[in-house]
Amino acid sequence: MKAPLIAVISVGIAAAAPAVAVSADNHTPPQAPVTVSLHAPPGAIEIDKSTRQQMRHKRLARRFLRLRNHANGLIARRDRRQRRIVSTAVQTSWSNHGLGRAIRLLRKRIARIRAQLRAREAGITPAVRALLERIAFCESKGNPRAIGGGGSFRGKYQFSYGTWRAVGGSGDPAAAPEAEQDVRAAMLLKRSGSSPWPVCG
Repeated sequence: MKAPLIAVISVGIAAAAPAVAVSADNHTPPQAPVTVSLHAPPGAIEIDKSTRQQMRHKRLARRFLRLRNHANGLIARRDRRQRRIVSTAVQTSWSNHGLGRAIRLLRKRIARIRAQLRAREAGITPAVRALLERIAFCESKGNPRAIGGGGSFRGKYQFSYGTWRAVGGSGDPAAAPEAEQDVRAAMLLKRSGSSPWPVCG
Protein backbone atom coordinates (compact mmCIF):
# COMPACT_ATOMS: atom_id res chain seq x y z
CA MET A 1 0.00 0.00 0.00
CA LYS A 2 1.40 3.28 -1.19
CA ALA A 3 1.36 6.39 0.98
CA PRO A 4 -0.68 9.31 -0.48
CA LEU A 5 1.42 11.88 -2.17
CA ILE A 6 0.85 15.31 -0.65
CA ALA A 7 2.06 18.20 -2.75
CA VAL A 8 2.70 21.45 -0.93
CA ILE A 9 2.43 24.40 -3.24
CA SER A 10 3.90 27.67 -2.05
CA VAL A 11 2.02 30.68 -3.24
CA GLY A 12 3.83 34.02 -3.28
CA ILE A 13 1.91 37.23 -2.87
CA ALA A 14 3.49 40.12 -4.66
CA ALA A 15 2.64 43.65 -3.55
CA ALA A 16 2.15 45.70 -6.64
CA ALA A 17 3.54 49.18 -6.29
CA PRO A 18 1.62 51.98 -8.02
CA ALA A 19 3.07 52.74 -11.41
CA VAL A 20 4.30 56.28 -12.08
CA ALA A 21 4.24 57.39 -15.69
CA VAL A 22 7.26 59.49 -16.59
CA SER A 23 7.48 61.26 -19.90
CA ALA A 24 10.66 60.40 -21.70
CA ASP A 25 10.61 63.23 -24.18
CA ASN A 26 10.36 65.98 -21.46
CA HIS A 27 7.68 67.79 -23.47
CA THR A 28 4.93 67.40 -20.85
CA PRO A 29 4.80 70.44 -18.57
CA PRO A 30 5.28 69.61 -14.91
CA GLN A 31 2.16 69.74 -12.82
CA ALA A 32 1.91 72.12 -9.86
CA PRO A 33 2.54 70.31 -6.59
CA VAL A 34 -0.46 69.80 -4.34
CA THR A 35 0.13 70.33 -0.66
CA VAL A 36 -1.77 67.97 1.61
CA SER A 37 -2.32 69.21 5.14
CA LEU A 38 -1.34 66.78 7.87
CA HIS A 39 -3.92 68.31 10.21
CA ALA A 40 -6.82 68.16 7.77
CA PRO A 41 -9.12 65.16 7.43
CA PRO A 42 -8.17 62.51 4.82
CA GLY A 43 -8.73 63.71 1.30
CA ALA A 44 -8.62 67.42 2.21
CA ILE A 45 -6.26 69.58 0.21
CA GLU A 46 -4.70 72.68 1.67
CA ILE A 47 -5.00 75.77 -0.53
CA ASP A 48 -1.84 77.78 -0.91
CA LYS A 49 -1.58 81.49 -0.10
CA SER A 50 -1.83 82.83 -3.64
CA THR A 51 -5.01 80.84 -4.31
CA ARG A 52 -6.56 82.14 -1.10
CA GLN A 53 -5.75 85.71 -2.15
CA GLN A 54 -7.32 85.14 -5.56
CA MET A 55 -10.47 83.72 -3.97
CA ARG A 56 -10.68 86.67 -1.58
CA HIS A 57 -10.20 89.08 -4.51
CA LYS A 58 -13.14 87.50 -6.36
CA ARG A 59 -15.35 87.75 -3.27
CA LEU A 60 -14.42 91.41 -2.78
CA ALA A 61 -15.04 92.16 -6.45
CA ARG A 62 -18.52 90.57 -6.29
CA ARG A 63 -19.32 92.53 -3.12
CA PHE A 64 -18.10 95.74 -4.75
CA LEU A 65 -20.34 95.17 -7.79
CA ARG A 66 -23.39 94.49 -5.61
CA LEU A 67 -22.82 97.65 -3.56
CA ARG A 68 -22.14 99.72 -6.67
CA ASN A 69 -25.37 98.56 -8.32
CA HIS A 70 -27.27 99.27 -5.09
CA ALA A 71 -25.77 102.78 -4.88
CA ASN A 72 -26.66 103.44 -8.52
CA GLY A 73 -30.23 102.36 -7.85
CA LEU A 74 -30.47 104.70 -4.86
CA ILE A 75 -29.00 107.58 -6.89
CA ALA A 76 -31.53 106.96 -9.66
CA ARG A 77 -34.31 106.96 -7.06
CA ARG A 78 -33.03 110.14 -5.46
CA ASP A 79 -32.51 111.94 -8.78
CA ARG A 80 -35.32 110.36 -10.76
CA ARG A 81 -36.29 113.72 -12.28
CA GLN A 82 -32.89 114.04 -13.93
CA ARG A 83 -32.61 110.27 -14.53
CA ARG A 84 -28.97 110.53 -13.61
CA ILE A 85 -26.98 107.41 -12.76
CA VAL A 86 -23.35 107.70 -11.77
CA SER A 87 -21.44 104.55 -12.65
CA THR A 88 -17.97 103.56 -11.53
CA ALA A 89 -15.86 101.28 -13.68
CA VAL A 90 -14.34 98.24 -12.03
CA GLN A 91 -10.59 98.05 -12.47
CA THR A 92 -9.33 94.51 -12.66
CA SER A 93 -5.91 95.64 -11.50
CA TRP A 94 -7.19 96.56 -8.04
CA SER A 95 -5.57 94.84 -5.12
CA ASN A 96 -7.51 93.34 -2.23
CA HIS A 97 -6.63 96.39 -0.14
CA GLY A 98 -7.92 98.71 -2.86
CA LEU A 99 -11.16 96.77 -3.21
CA GLY A 100 -11.68 96.83 0.56
CA ARG A 101 -11.23 100.61 0.60
CA ALA A 102 -13.65 101.03 -2.33
CA ILE A 103 -16.24 98.91 -0.50
CA ARG A 104 -15.93 101.06 2.62
CA LEU A 105 -16.39 104.24 0.57
CA LEU A 106 -19.43 102.75 -1.17
CA ARG A 107 -21.02 101.86 2.17
CA LYS A 108 -20.54 105.44 3.40
CA ARG A 109 -22.01 106.75 0.18
CA ILE A 110 -25.04 104.46 0.48
CA ALA A 111 -25.62 105.60 4.08
CA ARG A 112 -25.41 109.25 2.98
CA ILE A 113 -27.87 108.74 0.11
CA ARG A 114 -30.28 106.88 2.38
CA ALA A 115 -30.18 109.78 4.83
CA GLN A 116 -30.96 112.17 1.98
CA LEU A 117 -33.88 110.01 0.88
CA ARG A 118 -35.28 109.87 4.42
CA ALA A 119 -34.92 113.64 4.72
CA ARG A 120 -36.74 114.20 1.44
CA GLU A 121 -39.54 111.82 2.44
CA ALA A 122 -39.89 113.71 5.74
CA GLY A 123 -40.33 116.97 3.82
CA ILE A 124 -37.05 118.61 4.77
CA THR A 125 -36.82 121.39 2.20
CA PRO A 126 -34.02 124.00 2.33
CA ALA A 127 -36.35 126.37 4.22
CA VAL A 128 -37.30 123.68 6.75
CA ARG A 129 -33.64 122.70 7.18
CA ALA A 130 -32.69 126.31 7.87
CA LEU A 131 -35.42 126.57 10.51
CA LEU A 132 -34.37 123.27 12.11
CA GLU A 133 -30.74 124.37 12.24
CA ARG A 134 -31.78 127.56 14.00
CA ILE A 135 -33.88 125.61 16.52
CA ALA A 136 -31.08 123.09 17.11
CA PHE A 137 -28.49 125.83 17.68
CA CYS A 138 -30.77 127.54 20.18
CA GLU A 139 -31.68 124.32 21.99
CA SER A 140 -28.35 122.47 22.16
CA LYS A 141 -25.77 124.41 20.10
CA GLY A 142 -26.35 121.71 17.47
CA ASN A 143 -25.04 118.90 19.70
CA PRO A 144 -26.94 115.65 19.02
CA ARG A 145 -25.74 114.20 22.36
CA ALA A 146 -26.83 117.15 24.51
CA ILE A 147 -28.83 116.47 27.69
CA GLY A 148 -30.69 119.21 29.50
CA GLY A 149 -33.44 119.79 32.03
CA GLY A 150 -31.92 117.36 34.49
CA GLY A 151 -32.10 114.58 31.90
CA SER A 152 -35.66 115.25 30.76
CA PHE A 153 -34.73 116.85 27.44
CA ARG A 154 -32.32 115.05 25.21
CA GLY A 155 -30.61 115.29 21.87
CA LYS A 156 -30.07 117.94 19.24
CA TYR A 157 -33.63 119.26 19.51
CA GLN A 158 -34.09 118.52 23.23
CA PHE A 159 -36.83 115.95 22.80
CA SER A 160 -38.67 114.63 25.81
CA TYR A 161 -39.18 110.88 25.81
CA GLY A 162 -42.91 111.28 25.20
CA THR A 163 -42.46 113.62 22.24
CA TRP A 164 -39.78 111.38 20.79
CA ARG A 165 -42.06 108.35 20.91
CA ALA A 166 -44.94 110.38 19.46
CA VAL A 167 -43.01 110.96 16.22
CA GLY A 168 -41.99 107.31 15.91
CA GLY A 169 -38.69 107.33 17.80
CA SER A 170 -37.57 104.59 20.16
CA GLY A 171 -35.01 104.47 22.92
CA ASP A 172 -32.97 107.48 24.00
CA PRO A 173 -33.23 110.50 21.64
CA ALA A 174 -29.66 111.53 22.49
CA ALA A 175 -28.38 108.10 21.41
CA ALA A 176 -30.10 108.21 18.01
CA PRO A 177 -28.12 109.17 14.89
CA GLU A 178 -28.17 112.86 14.04
CA ALA A 179 -29.92 112.23 10.71
CA GLU A 180 -32.76 110.43 12.52
CA GLN A 181 -33.10 113.31 14.96
CA ASP A 182 -33.40 115.69 12.00
CA VAL A 183 -36.14 113.56 10.43
CA ARG A 184 -38.08 113.26 13.70
CA ALA A 185 -37.81 117.01 14.30
CA ALA A 186 -39.07 117.69 10.77
CA MET A 187 -42.03 115.39 11.40
CA LEU A 188 -42.79 117.20 14.67
CA LEU A 189 -42.45 120.58 12.96
CA LYS A 190 -44.85 119.52 10.21
CA ARG A 191 -47.33 118.14 12.74
CA SER A 192 -47.27 120.80 15.45
CA GLY A 193 -45.38 123.76 14.03
CA SER A 194 -42.81 125.48 16.24
CA SER A 195 -44.94 125.20 19.39
CA PRO A 196 -42.90 122.28 20.83
CA TRP A 197 -39.99 124.75 21.06
CA PRO A 198 -41.65 127.74 22.72
CA VAL A 199 -38.39 129.62 23.27
CA CYS A 200 -36.34 128.65 20.23
CA GLY A 201 -39.13 128.10 17.72
